[in-house]
Amino acid sequence: MQIPREFFIGGVYFPPLLIASMLGIVCTLVIFRLVKLYRLSRFIFYPPLAFVGIAIINTLLIGQFFIPF
Repeated sequence: MQIPREFFIGGVYFPPLLIASMLGIVCTLVIFRLVKLYRLSRFIFYPPLAFVGIAIINTLLIGQFFIPF
């Protein structure tokens, strides 16, 4: 088990969950751009809720495999 460490950028400490959530939102933005590009958004009932759900899933996956928090 790894102990979570802070990220030190420019004299400021960032918690690992903040970094994982920012990367999760960026990945979600990329996914939704591709969904709109291929016109798959017509199958999503409520896109803002789908965005939040996929952002949470991406954050958890990034936190689990890349940035342990």
